[in-house]
Amino acid sequence: MRTVFDAMANPWQGMPASAFPTQDDTGPAQRLRAIFISDIHLGTAGCQADALLDFLKDHPSDYLYLVGDIVDGWQLRRRWFWPQAHNDVVQKLLRRARKGCKVIFIPGNHDEFARGFVGHQFGGIEVQEDAVHTTACGRSLWVTHGDYFDGVIQCAKWLAFLGDNLYEFTLRLNRHLNRLRAHMGLPYWSLSAYLKHKVKKALNYVTDFEVAVANEARARGHDGVVCGHIHRAEMRDINGILYCNDGDWVESRTALVEHFDGQLELLHWSDASHRQTPVPLPQEVTA
Repeated sequence: MRTVFDAMANPWQGMPASAFPTQDDTGPAQRLRAIFISDIHLGTAGCQADALLDFLKDHPSDYLYLVGDIVDGWQLRRRWFWPQAHNDVVQKLLRRARKGCKVIFIPGNHDEFARGFVGHQFGGIEVQEDAVHTTACGRSLWVTHGDYFDGVIQCAKWLAFLGDNLYEFTLRLNRHLNRLRAHMGLPYWSLSAYLKHKVKKALNYVTDFEVAVANEARARGHDGVVCGHIHRAEMRDINGILYCNDGDWVESRTALVEHFDGQLELLHWSDASHRQTPVPLPQEVTA
């Protein structure tokens, strides 16, 4: 029997394909050149695995970048939580790789255990510290999770763990609140996103993070950067650098996608319609 530590070190090790139910990859689909997703947080109750499975089923792609915090090792060390839907997500990613999609996994701070496997492959999924993606129109994008630009994680990890636990509490409270809203016929509403957007210090932190990541992309000679980490989908110009954050699959259910003409777009997956809707962006970015 695998130990919890073994599962944390490599959650796919020793799991035969038969352990995961097969997902149907057929049906109407919008094929994309590349998809960037992050902050899925498999292993937590807040992970919206079913919505992600629907999104991936409807969007085959040539490239799929998993931009960190795919598996939440922090929470799994505290309490083992791994429902069938989370297995289904892993199987879906493995199937994508087997069917010819180039799948690149860039570990984040919550799945930092995978950084010990950089340079290796698991079922065709490549583990890399970071990556460079060149769009169809020749734009060079640096792909990184972004936690290295988070001063709290780098300088006071205990505070990051505390904040993570408070975040989990907020998500649990939010689930109860949204069950009540659903009974009242109201749409999904994110309490934690509301708090982050209203607290001035949180807004300053987000701005500082975005500028720091964009500056590093410039220093490395790239045209833009794709990251995650802060759970806030965004695409904008920062001093001549295209900053893209693909959001998360805990609250916002967003992904950054590249079409075959090189156009980049942020998509939000809606439960109500089971179809994607574009995230509003500045005109100069989408044009």
